[in-house]
Amino acid sequence: MKGMRQMKLINIGFGNMVSAGRIITIVSPESAPIKRIIQDARDNGVLIDATYGRRTRAVIVMDSGHVILSAIQPETVANRFVQNDEMEEENEDE
Repeated sequence: MKGMRQMKLINIGFGNMVSAGRIITIVSPESAPIKRIIQDARDNGVLIDATYGRRTRAVIVMDSGHVILSAIQPETVANRFVQNDEMEEENEDE
């Protein structure tokens, strides 16, 4: 399927998916600047809370300006991102 662009989705927990190609950064929510980003996103109506009431462990900033909260660790999200790329490369080799 050369020439066709596939949308790669990354599981961010609880069956929620985000488009891998639209992620700018995946960070921990601990620092004051990140807390400000979360509050600004909440105020502007672009915050997506995908934690299902659990503690926020990762903050995902999208190229659309949306900010997504996830209950899984940033490293876990990043590993899923990398694994998704590796699986795609294997499929292209077949």
